[in-house]
Amino acid sequence: METLVCTVLVGLGATACMDLWSMARRRLMGSPLPNYGLVGRWFAHVLRGRFRHDSIAGASPVRGESTIGWTVHYLVGIAFAALLIAIAGPAWLWQPTLGPALAVGIGTVAAPFLVLQPGMGAGVAARRTPRPNAARLQSLVTHAVFGAGLYAAGRVIRVLGLVS
Repeated sequence: METLVCTVLVGLGATACMDLWSMARRRLMGSPLPNYGLVGRWFAHVLRGRFRHDSIAGASPVRGESTIGWTVHYLVGIAFAALLIAIAGPAWLWQPTLGPALAVGIGTVAAPFLVLQPGMGAGVAARRTPRPNAARLQSLVTHAVFGAGLYAAGRVIRVLGLVS
């Protein structure tokens, strides 16, 4: 049970770090914040059997899509933390190291490149966007920040003594 609770906390913490990065990027570089309402719209359409859209913004809105999107965003973060623990082993929680956390974080960029972006109409690895290389770099950096957040959250949990 302790491993499960700590894994959830690591996922929540890492996802929050990613969100803080998005807010910092907005202030420093004027980048728009991610629209998790559109993620929620896409996910709701997936549940109805439609996986791909030419443009998710043009798809029919879904009631509660923002809440759905934010929920999915954090649940995916928890799932990726579980992937880290599955790869590195539960002992990682007792002695977090940056390498595995960063590797998993960067590896998770496959999800938007191969699933989310094509499904929402941006194409594989954002190839249908106006500036695909900029979008790819932004995704890669954001997922590296998520990886660093996995490590930071693991350290915080360890320092707070939530793992024994």
